[in-house]
Amino acid sequence: MQIDFENKQLERVLIGVNAIASAMVVATFILLFGFDPPLLSTQILYSAQLFLLFVFITEKILRCINCTSKKQFLRNYWFEIPLLLALLITVLGGGRWFALEKSVASDVRHFAVGIYLVLQVVLKLCRTSIELAASGKNPTQTLIASFVVLILSGAGILMLPTASANGQSLRFIDALFTSTSATCVTGLIVKDTGSDFSLMGQVVILSLIQLGGLGIVIFGAVLALLLGQAFSLRESAAMQDLLSANTLSKIGNMIAFIFGGTVLIEAVGAFCLYGMWDDVPGGSGIHSQLFCSIFHSISAFCNAGFGLFENSLIDYSRSWQTYLIICPLIILGGLGFAVLFDLFNIMADRIKRILKKTFSKQYRFSMATPKKMLLQTKVVLVTSLILIILGTAAILLFETYSFRDNHPNNVNILDAFFQSVTSRTAGFNTVDISDMTSSSKLVIILLMFVGGSPGSSAGGIKTVTLAVILMTLMATLRKRGDVEIFKRSIRIIVVGRAITVTMLFSAVLLITSLALSITENSNGFSFSDILFEAGSALGTVGLSTGITSTLTTAGKLIIIIVMLIGRLGPLTLMAALTFNLKPARYNYPEESLIVG
Repeated sequence: MQIDFENKQLERVLIGVNAIASAMVVATFILLFGFDPPLLSTQILYSAQLFLLFVFITEKILRCINCTSKKQFLRNYWFEIPLLLALLITVLGGGRWFALEKSVASDVRHFAVGIYLVLQVVLKLCRTSIELAASGKNPTQTLIASFVVLILSGAGILMLPTASANGQSLRFIDALFTSTSATCVTGLIVKDTGSDFSLMGQVVILSLIQLGGLGIVIFGAVLALLLGQAFSLRESAAMQDLLSANTLSKIGNMIAFIFGGTVLIEAVGAFCLYGMWDDVPGGSGIHSQLFCSIFHSISAFCNAGFGLFENSLIDYSRSWQTYLIICPLIILGGLGFAVLFDLFNIMADRIKRILKKTFSKQYRFSMATPKKMLLQTKVVLVTSLILIILGTAAILLFETYSFRDNHPNNVNILDAFFQSVTSRTAGFNTVDISDMTSSSKLVIILLMFVGGSPGSSAGGIKTVTLAVILMTLMATLRKRGDVEIFKRSIRIIVVGRAITVTMLFSAVLLITSLALSITENSNGFSFSDILFEAGSALGTVGLSTGITSTLTTAGKLIIIIVMLIGRLGPLTLMAALTFNLKPARYNYPEESLIVG
């Protein structure tokens, strides 16, 4: 993707012009659609967009003239030609070549210009994010910066009057809280998504969930691959670091799988959920049903936990889609793309072998060894299954045999299963969390602490970390020198990383609970509710006992910071802070210590 230019000074000027023009494009759309009526005349704003269109086209022409290889430039920006042709045909053909009325033709022209400008800004942002990640600096800092920019941008849009259902601007702290919760795919809310936000606000929240779930850098890489642009070696290395991939050769395939798998799974989920809703906020028409299905499908797969209903999925606790569609979406999203990619490759290899055996007899005795499941996949699948089963059994047990007076037993095995699945990552609920027993809440806190699996949008210490910690304990009890999982030895650096993650998460959870107990002292919340809220924010789960909306401003700011820490992970933040530290090249003499 790297292009060389003859005049470096001109290129720097064009980059600055690009940044200013992109900011002006965003400003025109905010003024057009963020206020009702617009703050400036629509004619002035449309004229400004035409001027910005001219700026973008001129910038492309100058860059093409300035580049050292015109062929390489056209190969990288080939999509600009069909885009400009489509724009030219739409602008010139409206009312001339197409039978459109004058007013309709004018609206079509403005719409076409707007679409082109939006695409330009999105492509420039995505390209910039990839270049920053491959700049040679700490890629985790780029990841953190992308989340912060996305959160602040989302908060600014949610503050617009047209984003609220009542047409009033949202308070900054509430907009920032909602934007952070959506971007960090948490699900904690201070405003009801279905009733307090307009369709525009709900679309913004849904976009933040999708971008936050995939990551803005990964989203930019997906667009680059869709446009046929190859990664440089440095860009591939940056993507390998962000995706935790094993080899550089699999980066392109991995990113393509992430995009294709996400679209396919979310589309199938939305199709299966369609028709489930009987009380859609804003109406019960076809469009409302479809949007509700898409919203909950994306929210479930991205493990966000946002819903359009005030009481989550309690009213749909008897619908089969809740357990056969929502639960699989949550589980698939919580496994991580690396595990899904490995399972996909294994399944594709098995199908290929079956086809070769069936239709090509000459390959029966010359086929390669079948692909084996990676250790990472085995650990994730087994640990996730055990956690789901144990969580279901514990919740069902504590809710059925409760010693609390007048405690209604409204939890059956399906509800216990659903809460066991969603408590580790998603945040939907089919029962009232505040009405559950203290024992069940403790189980949910533990599940939230563990979270999902590495490479997913889930929070927590992750399933693999838990497995390594437990196997370390087993190795110590068995007096084994190495930590072993499925007859494979685990490197000491991995064990140290698992212990570090667990200790950091524990420290953040305790500090957050202590801070909330101070800021929320006037509200009279019990410490168990505060601990539950802190665990939900850190685990990016979104379950709550009902205290989120009544938090003080200081409490909301604490939860905002903790949600970001939970999404990025303490280890990522530590890596960003210690990136330039070089490891010591010496060791001190050993001496024994007595522990325990």
